[in-house]
Amino acid sequence: MVEFRRLLLCITTCILCWMPNGDAVSTDPNDASAVRFLFQNMNSPSQLGWPANGDDPCGQSWKGITCAGNRVTEIKLSNLGLTGSLPYGLQVLTSLTSLDMSSNSLGGSIPYQLPPYVQRLNLAYNNITGTVPYSISNLTALTDLNLGHNQLQQGLAVNFLNLSTLSTLDLSFNSLTGDLPQTMSSLSHITTMNLQNNQFTGPIDVLANLPLDNLNVENNNFTGWIPEQLKNINLQSGGNGWSSGSAPPPPPGTPPVPKSHKHKSGGGSTTSSDVGSSSSSVDGGKKSGIGGGAIAGIVISVIVVGAIVAFFLARRKSKKTSSDLEKLDDQSFAPLPSNGVHEEKSEQTSSVSDLKTFDSSASINLKPPPIDRHKSFDDEEFSKKPTIVKKTVTAPANVKSYSIADLQIATGSFNVDHLVGEGSFGRVYRAQFDDGEVLAVKKIDSSVLSNDLSDDFIEIISNISILHHPNVTELVGYCSEYGQHLLVYEFHKNGSLHDFLHLSDEYSKPLIWNSRVKIALGTARALEYLHEVSSPSVVHKNIKSANILLDAELNPHLSDSGLASYIPNADQVML
Repeated sequence: MVEFRRLLLCITTCILCWMPNGDAVSTDPNDASAVRFLFQNMNSPSQLGWPANGDDPCGQSWKGITCAGNRVTEIKLSNLGLTGSLPYGLQVLTSLTSLDMSSNSLGGSIPYQLPPYVQRLNLAYNNITGTVPYSISNLTALTDLNLGHNQLQQGLAVNFLNLSTLSTLDLSFNSLTGDLPQTMSSLSHITTMNLQNNQFTGPIDVLANLPLDNLNVENNNFTGWIPEQLKNINLQSGGNGWSSGSAPPPPPGTPPVPKSHKHKSGGGSTTSSDVGSSSSSVDGGKKSGIGGGAIAGIVISVIVVGAIVAFFLARRKSKKTSSDLEKLDDQSFAPLPSNGVHEEKSEQTSSVSDLKTFDSSASINLKPPPIDRHKSFDDEEFSKKPTIVKKTVTAPANVKSYSIADLQIATGSFNVDHLVGEGSFGRVYRAQFDDGEVLAVKKIDSSVLSNDLSDDFIEIISNISILHHPNVTELVGYCSEYGQHLLVYEFHKNGSLHDFLHLSDEYSKPLIWNSRVKIALGTARALEYLHEVSSPSVVHKNIKSANILLDAELNPHLSDSGLASYIPNADQVML
């Protein structure tokens, strides 16, 4: 019996030693924690078969998880009916190269923290909302990005400068708005781009010189002309507002578009026909004598020389006229011979007549003739200062203009019962409109912005109206009547972070740790957007808990963004 036990123990030990992935293999603790957090955020789906309390996805070979050693390298959970949302904290998966969560029912927003070295990111065919996070700009190893068929909104606030390895980009079937970022021109390896069925606006010139093979921009609000470079690729462009007729000529200095332009994803050898066409064009240029560029240079040189000669002739004539006037002034004090009186009067009349003609042809801002009769016209001309004309600023079309009457009704004539806060620039009131919409109305104090600065107020509105970010309070409208300056913002029912931290009562609950992290991260995203993405950059200057508003899900929204930057003397007001 003892010998049998010894034999059984020996066999068991040998089996454990022989197993290549025995108990000795364990997953990196950070990777295991991130995968477990993902499992919980997806409502612990039973279809995955992951153990509820498991902590070793590599050693236990969890479904959809691929490892190299003790590090998770791939997570592929496509088309499994998963719900919930993606969690924060995925940035610890530093060995993850592929994350595929496509064709599920995931909601929420794309987390700001993503695996830093991921190469293939596929979140298509889900119910993801919010915006495309700016943090994607830092995924320098990204080659394939698919966010299509979701519910993403607002502008594409991504800096593509560091995404030179990206070859496939799919943002189709969302509700993305705004113009395409100019940094898209740096996508030197992009071959396929799907932007169809969004609400993008503006031209697509930024895509002209990309090495694209496939481009789909159907069903957007693009305008302008389709670049010639894109007409030789697989292009789908219907359902836009393209301009009709021939495109305007390119600006001076723009290199001509080659007739046989080809987009290639990689480097290619030059064919013999290409060489032949190149050499023939060179020979043709030699035979044609003076080329178009030489003729243009000659014409420009003639114009410049002519302008210089005309300038000096006019200047000489002006000095001569001034000298004649000085001689006339000197001679008017001396007796004139009787036979020269009529001639002198005639000459003086002619000179005065020339002077009047000179005055009438000059700018209407000329000063009266100088008292000093010996001062030349050149001195007078150079002493004049140009008139400064203030530019006219129009209100932006993306915000609504409210009347004082509408806001008075909605706020109960700005009754104290509707007062929700008071800041450095004025009081904020809760506005309840007839259609049930609830907004926040900021009434700017006259000490901050005086009644006679209506034009400045419209310019402030124009600057603030371009700020669009899920963590920045959105400007909805404005009112500028009877010397009043009011801003209308979206309303957040949970008040400010200051209220949660300092004005707790028996009805409010303390903020849990995850909520505090969410608020901190959201506020940091808002600041990063203002500093790095917004053009021009905006410095908030008034960060405090009272300016961090919380919605029903405790997502932070930074208020008063742009006010301190654009209101005159705002620094003194905030002291």
